[in-house]
Amino acid sequence: MSKGDGKNSSKKCLAYVAVFVVFQAAVIMVLALTVMKIKSPKIRFNAIAVESFSSSNNGNNAGPTPSINMKLLTQLTIKNTNFGQFKYDNATLAILYNGVPLGEVVIPRGRVKARKTLKFNVAFDLTSDRLNGNNNNLGNDINSGVLRLSSQARVNGKVHLIKIIKKNKSGNMNCDWNVNLATRMVENLNCK
Repeated sequence: MSKGDGKNSSKKCLAYVAVFVVFQAAVIMVLALTVMKIKSPKIRFNAIAVESFSSSNNGNNAGPTPSINMKLLTQLTIKNTNFGQFKYDNATLAILYNGVPLGEVVIPRGRVKARKTLKFNVAFDLTSDRLNGNNNNLGNDINSGVLRLSSQARVNGKVHLIKIIKKNKSGNMNCDWNVNLATRMVENLNCK
């Protein structure tokens, strides 16, 4: 064996090591840009049902102002599309009429496992007492038979990847829907 053969074999070895390092860097880069990309969770209503409803519409000067009392049963979902769990803090979910909250519920803190959807039921007791004279359109909506409602929630938390990477993320929900007062059914549920 001559001295030149040893140099060629060490050059080959270095070339193989360099190719391996470049290949590993490419694999890590692909994983970092696709799998490890942290996204915000998605919060949505799956279903809304009207359990009870009562209203009065004596909106003339001699009688009381229009009012409603309603109990809603909802199924709320928090979808985590990340490859790490999402731990979130307490959050408030509000049901609104013309931008004024009719009822609020606290979403208790918890966690959603990686690539899973957490479903839970939430009950609301809504009352128009909070409108404080801002219910000019309520009588018209009761007479029309359709009550337009919306909801808002923001869930703040952290996504934990590989127990090392922690990134703050928040999920927002803004939904609009109509309640048909004759059938007591929720219609046109649209969440963003």
